[in-house]
Amino acid sequence: MSKRQQVILSVVLEGRSQAEVARSYQVSTATVSRWVARYRTDGDTAFQPRSRRPHTSPNRLTDELIELIVNLRDQLDSNGLDAGPATISWHLEQHHDTHVSISTIRRHLIAARRITTNPRKRPRSSYTRFQAELPNQMWQTDMTHWPLANGTTGAEILTWLDDHSRYALSVTAHRTVTAPIVVTTFDHACDQHQHPASVLSDNGLYYTARFSRGGTNGPNRFEQHLIDLGIEQKHSRPNHPTTCGKVERFQQTLKKWLTQQPAATTLDELQHQLDTFTNIYNHHRPHRSLNRRTPTQAYTTLPKASPGQPTHTWRTRTDRVDTTGRVTLRHNGRLHHIGIGRTHTGTPITMLIHNLDIRIIHATTGELLRHLTLDPTRDYQPTGKPKNPPRKHKHPNP
Repeated sequence: MSKRQQVILSVVLEGRSQAEVARSYQVSTATVSRWVARYRTDGDTAFQPRSRRPHTSPNRLTDELIELIVNLRDQLDSNGLDAGPATISWHLEQHHDTHVSISTIRRHLIAARRITTNPRKRPRSSYTRFQAELPNQMWQTDMTHWPLANGTTGAEILTWLDDHSRYALSVTAHRTVTAPIVVTTFDHACDQHQHPASVLSDNGLYYTARFSRGGTNGPNRFEQHLIDLGIEQKHSRPNHPTTCGKVERFQQTLKKWLTQQPAATTLDELQHQLDTFTNIYNHHRPHRSLNRRTPTQAYTTLPKASPGQPTHTWRTRTDRVDTTGRVTLRHNGRLHHIGIGRTHTGTPITMLIHNLDIRIIHATTGELLRHLTLDPTRDYQPTGKPKNPPRKHKHPNP
């Protein structure tokens, strides 16, 4: 018998006073009165405490919104695209002007049996990651095979990917990848995006000749081309594909998408599919490692590295916009205040500094908040916006 039941029966059946029972069972008189009153109206159900679940849940998602979340999951998954809770949250904000937390989306997907939890899965935070500091600081490249619909021939897909932003620079289909094709596609990507400071690849013969016949024949055509351009060439260790993990992961995402498309019968059809996916991947697909930005946003925000340019020429500094809408920077021993705007108060920022060239970037979204040339003769670097809006002059009544 519970304590609540003993208290109620002592008053109702034994006829003891509520004050006496309260002292005996060390509860307040108000509690005894409340339990007895509930017993007289609800009967034996008063022996058990009421549920604390609220009668209404104002913040609960509507059935229509829950259905939209599940439909987005199914639609993205059927198209071979990432359909995780974070991606769905991004699509809700971008295309439906609705904000739903990632944890809430995950909870509803689990309830709809669209996600199966795996507590033994290794968390992403446990991996040690390297990322280039600037766009074009390093390009990754790799080749992967893909079958054509006729079943008798296949294709080889050659990819060039920027390490910093995951931006797909070039994705092309070929019957067989050779060193001349590697040089041609590399030069075409450079014509569009400038030359990188370095290139990372595996040890395929179209990338390097160091493992052919003991490496005694000198550099192959691609190696010599990089030497002539002053571009550093890097290679992964044999049997260590994770060194080129970003381009490997890109190819995995690409193949997942290709699997959901009609099978291409020719290289031209396959190339059309590759162009379509590259556009989706670069411009319309948020990337988790980029704080849910698209590769295009990450690639175009920061200055680009170039061959022979050491990345340490750019100094980085983290700060937060103060209550006056400013950040500070010390140059040649003098402190300067840089105006950002009061609307950005409290915003975390990353400052890129190269001599007097200053770029201030939103640390979370990657948005470029301000780009200026520092005036070392001035303490405050104004935003250039008028301090006060122009006043409207009142005309006297005629």
